[in-house]
Amino acid sequence: MKHLIIGGSKGIGAGLVQLFVANGEECIVICRSQTEQVEGVQYIHLDVTTDELPDIEQLKTITYCPGSINLKPISSLKEDDFLSDFTVNVLGAVRVIKKYHRQLKTNNGSIVLFSTVAVGQGMPYHTSVAASKAGVEGLTRSLAAEFAPNIRVNCIAPTITDTPLASGLLRNEKIRENTAERHPLKRFLEPNEVAGMAAYLHSHLARGITGQVIGIDAGLSRLRG
Repeated sequence: MKHLIIGGSKGIGAGLVQLFVANGEECIVICRSQTEQVEGVQYIHLDVTTDELPDIEQLKTITYCPGSINLKPISSLKEDDFLSDFTVNVLGAVRVIKKYHRQLKTNNGSIVLFSTVAVGQGMPYHTSVAASKAGVEGLTRSLAAEFAPNIRVNCIAPTITDTPLASGLLRNEKIRENTAERHPLKRFLEPNEVAGMAAYLHSHLARGITGQVIGIDAGLSRLRG
């Protein structure tokens, strides 16, 4: 059985690849660019929002990692910003799932998508990304109902994570300290923490979990710091 990771060349996706490989499992990564190559992993370079997706057999899981961080006041956002975020976060996932869900059904598979803490916790300047990620959460619940009992579908909603995507938001030590301080646990996330939750949701131990949006946010969405 194979694990398909979209956006698995860096950040959370790369962390998940490492976990699967360490467990002796077979991975296929689809990504637009590649920084490091893990031995034994098949890499396919394309854009899932526009390019033709390859046929892949014997799939067990899909993890859709691409995302966007487009933080602006709404007065500075154009309609194209909303369309771009929706395309990356929602339509790309839809294209992948439509292409491969039949293989997952045959193998009692699992899908993991990604939202953000900003959907449930209103934050200024997050209008575009929160709107598109709210679509991801709706997609998660609807597909979980549609695909049960053969495919489980879950979503992870992290707070800011120290990945290349967030490098502009964590660009110096003072900003990193201030960001950590806003969280009740006084820290933000490392990619391997989020990757570990994705691996768990795909595992046999999580066979009773579907249709869930699971927050990993250092307490930000539920606690007063």
